[in-house]
Amino acid sequence: MTRNPEPGSRGRRRGATVGFVALGALALSSAPALAEPTAEEAQQRYEELQEELSVLNEAFNQAEEDHSSARTELEDIDARLAEAQEDLDAMSGQVAGIARVAYTESTHSLFTVLFDSSPDAALQNVADLNFLSEGQEVVLADYVVEVERAEELREQAAAAEEGAAQALSEAESAQEEGEAALEEQAVVLESLGGVDPTAGAAGAAATGGDAGAVSGDVQAVLDFARAQIGKPYVWGGTGPDGYDCSGLVQAAWAQAGVSLPRTTYDQVNAGTRVSRDEVQPGDLLFFYSESAPSHVGIYSGNGMMIHGSNPSKPLEEVSLAAYWDGVFSGAVRVG
Repeated sequence: MTRNPEPGSRGRRRGATVGFVALGALALSSAPALAEPTAEEAQQRYEELQEELSVLNEAFNQAEEDHSSARTELEDIDARLAEAQEDLDAMSGQVAGIARVAYTESTHSLFTVLFDSSPDAALQNVADLNFLSEGQEVVLADYVVEVERAEELREQAAAAEEGAAQALSEAESAQEEGEAALEEQAVVLESLGGVDPTAGAAGAAATGGDAGAVSGDVQAVLDFARAQIGKPYVWGGTGPDGYDCSGLVQAAWAQAGVSLPRTTYDQVNAGTRVSRDEVQPGDLLFFYSESAPSHVGIYSGNGMMIHGSNPSKPLEEVSLAAYWDGVFSGAVRVG
């Protein structure tokens, strides 16, 4: 049976998406230029950009989710409009029939009453025509209401689609700038003999005994995640050829029948919180912000994590020692 953990608050995340994009873009553009940075300064700037890039990536994912929801809503509204149009066509036939009868039995021209006036005026005039039955008045009133409802739905759908598309475009531009900045800083760091602090060499792994026997579900998660190591990190990637951090986590836990939300903002609320010293293989590890974490990985045991950090390198298994434990913000157990 597929299990669906409770997602977080979509309203909070949607409101935060634009802010995250703006924040990342501001940080990228306002960072002071270092004419002759030291290796330590270059490493610090690389770490800052890594964090900013993770924020931009999840903001992009959220914008993509919102845009997809807006398109789905638009499709639903289109279907409703098609049904409404059929109803309107049927009502038009009824109205025309009433008009023909009324016109032949009265000196009033109902055609003029209905179509040469505003909807409100038309309804008032219709009410004044004593040759119309109460049932006929209801048909005419429903006709006007359906027309107004159809127009309102069109306006709402157009506004939602336009807003979501704009947000996605801004998020995409911001994450492209972030990626370029990180790649440039990586070159600077390497030229100064520095080492990528996020790589976390396997040799630095802890030797705890938490990588023993695991449940069948967790083993399926770990087996899948390890099979993805070496594949490229892809913006918004959900597989099978490439993933981003939350896309990998979502796909891995799907192997155990667990349907996780798409973004880190929701994944952090999709299970039971555990402390750093309580983590077990398969747990989700979150980084940077505690309330709205922008990076996630899968704990694989013995102080190691499987994740994708940024587009400059493939998915990998790294030690949590040093850098990642330094930016750790929380852990969640799912399943």
